[in-house]
Amino acid sequence: MDKQSIIKNVKSGKACLLGALVALLLGGGGFVSSCSDWDDHYEGNDQAGTSATLWQLMKSNQQLSDFCQVLEQTKVFRMHRKTGVSYSQLLDGGQAFTVVAPVNGTFNRDSLLRLVQTNQGDSVVEKFFVLNHLSRSSSSIKDGSQTLLMLNAKHAVVQNGKIEGISVSQPNIHAKNGVLHVVSQPLPFTHNLYEALCDLPDMSAIGSFLRLYEEDYFDADHSVSIGLVEGVPVYIDSVMIERNRMLQNIGLLNAEDSTYWVVAPTTTGWQKAWDEASKYFVYDEKTLKRDSLQQYWTNRALLDDAVFNMSDQHSTSDSLVSVPWLNWRKTWKAGRPINHVFHQPFAAGGILYGADAVSCSNGILYKVDQWPFTPEQTFFKEIWAEGETTWLITNEKECSYNSRRQVADSISDNAYLQILPRTNTSNWELTFRVDNTLSGCYDICLVLLPKSVSNQSDPDVRPCKFKATINYVDERGVAQTDNCGNTQFQNNPERVDTIVLAEAFQFPACNYDQNELKVSLKIQCSILARETSRFAREMYLDCIYLRPRKSANNQ
Repeated sequence: MDKQSIIKNVKSGKACLLGALVALLLGGGGFVSSCSDWDDHYEGNDQAGTSATLWQLMKSNQQLSDFCQVLEQTKVFRMHRKTGVSYSQLLDGGQAFTVVAPVNGTFNRDSLLRLVQTNQGDSVVEKFFVLNHLSRSSSSIKDGSQTLLMLNAKHAVVQNGKIEGISVSQPNIHAKNGVLHVVSQPLPFTHNLYEALCDLPDMSAIGSFLRLYEEDYFDADHSVSIGLVEGVPVYIDSVMIERNRMLQNIGLLNAEDSTYWVVAPTTTGWQKAWDEASKYFVYDEKTLKRDSLQQYWTNRALLDDAVFNMSDQHSTSDSLVSVPWLNWRKTWKAGRPINHVFHQPFAAGGILYGADAVSCSNGILYKVDQWPFTPEQTFFKEIWAEGETTWLITNEKECSYNSRRQVADSISDNAYLQILPRTNTSNWELTFRVDNTLSGCYDICLVLLPKSVSNQSDPDVRPCKFKATINYVDERGVAQTDNCGNTQFQNNPERVDTIVLAEAFQFPACNYDQNELKVSLKIQCSILARETSRFAREMYLDCIYLRPRKSANNQ
C-alpha cells in the first residue's frame, strides 16, 4: 500500500478548540505522521521547464500574500508536538503536493495569525485550515469528475472546473514539486460525525468520553525498516496512525468513506440520561476499578444503539436497525447478535422525532434535547441462560443430564436440557451461572418443556416439583441467597410453561462483563418419597430467563 493509501485510511481524533475557534475554523481531520527527515521520501518529479517550487510560485503571486503569511507562521505538528518546520518550508522542499490556495480577503487572516501564537491554536489552524488546502502528490484538474484527498483526510470533489463548488481562477500552475490551483475562496470544511461529537460545544459531554480513547498507533507494516540491530527492528521511517479505540465498538464514525446516522442528546439531556443509566451499572466494592467500569459501560449503554450504519438500512422512514455487532453481550441468541430495531423513527414518539439534523461529511448527526430511548429498548434487555449450554452448570448433585436438539418455534434456540435423577428417588440439584446482570430489577423465570416434545404418543404427564435459590452479591461484594419464598414450584406438564421464581427481584450490584461467578440459580428437585407417583423427577429445562422490570431504584 502506498503512502497516499495509508493517509486515506487514517482519521484523526486530535483535540480541538471549541466555541469561537470551532465556529471560525469548522472541523477536524488527520494524517499519517512519519519520523524521517522531511525530504527523505516522496520526492516530487520536476515539471518540464519549471524550476520554481510551490512556495516560490505562491510568494510571487500578490493575490496569495494572506495565505502565504498563514503558511509561514503555521508549524507542522508531529506526534502532537510542534516542530520547527513551517508549511512554507515544507512547500519549498522536495515533497510533492497539490495546493489549493484561496485569494486575499476571502478568509480572516488576522484571526488565524493570532491563533498560531499558541500550541493549541497552531494545531487548530493546521488541522482545520492549512491541511484542508493541501493534498499529497500532484493532481491537475482535468475534464470530468475527480476527488482530491486532502491531508486532513477530507475528500474534495473536483467537477466542472470547480473544487467543492468553489471557482478555480487559476488552475494547473505547475511547480517542480507539485501543482497549484488558485481559488476564489477557501474550501469549505465539514465535520465528520466523530469530529462533530468531539468539537461541537453542545456535544461536549459525549466528546469528552470519546477523547479518552484516542491513541497513536505504530503501524509496523507500513513503516520502513533497515533491519535488525541486536535482534530489535530499527525503523528509518516510522508511520504513526492516530486512532480512537472506542470507535471499533460503536461504529467507525471518523471514516470519511462510510455513512452513518447518529442520534445524540445535547449536554443537559446527556447528563440526565447518564444519571439514570449509571444506576444500572453499580458494581460491588470488591470489583476492581468499579468506578471506571461504571463510567465506561454507562457511556456505552447510551451510545451503542445510537449509531446506525446506513448500508444496513432498508427503509429509514419505516425503521432503523442498530449497528449489529454492538449488542452481542446483551442479547445473544442462536450464536448471533440480535440487532435492535426502532420503528417509525421520524413519527411522533420516534427516536428522531423533532431532532435537529446536522449534515456531516460521512452522515447525519441528529441532535435531540433528551435521550430518545428507554433502558428497556436498549441496554436493559432480557437475559437468557440456555439450559442446554452445559458450561453454565457450576454444581451438580444426584443427577445426569443431556443436551437435546428439537426444532420448534416454542423451544428457545431449538434445544433443551434433559435432567435425569441418578435413582428413581434421587432429589437432584443443579446450579447455573447467570452472567451480565445489571443492578436492576428482574422477574427470574424458568421455562420448562412438556415431555411430549420427545414422546408424543405416550408422554409422561406428571408435573415436576422443585425449589429454587438465587445466589448473588450485595454492594459490598458479600455473598447473599434468596430462597424464592421457599416455594414448592410445579409446572404444567402439558405445555411450554414459564414459571416466575421471583417477581421484581432487585440485584443490588451489577455483574456486567465480569468473568467471576457472582450470580447463579440453583434448582432443587423436592419430591417426597410418597409423592413419587404424582410427580416426575425427570425435567426438560429449556432456559433460565430474566425479564427486566422497572423499579424505584432505576427511575
